[in-house]
Amino acid sequence: MGYSAKETKYLKALGARIRELRKEKGWSQEELAFQCRLHRTYVGAIERGERNPSVINLKKIASSLGVAVGDMFP
Repeated sequence: MGYSAKETKYLKALGARIRELRKEKGWSQEELAFQCRLHRTYVGAIERGERNPSVINLKKIASSLGVAVGDMFP
């Protein structure tokens, strides 16, 4: 199932925000993936806006970054 242009834009903004938070910690995608127990390529796809992460995975990412889930949303 494809996403609309508006949905794709939102996923890219979400991914960019996660990337920004990751870089603030000085972490690579590999380190973030390790910390939240997700695959590195999955984290990369989220950051590029190619994947729509589940709420559980967003919680894992937020927890690993030390932020609230809401802080990741654009």
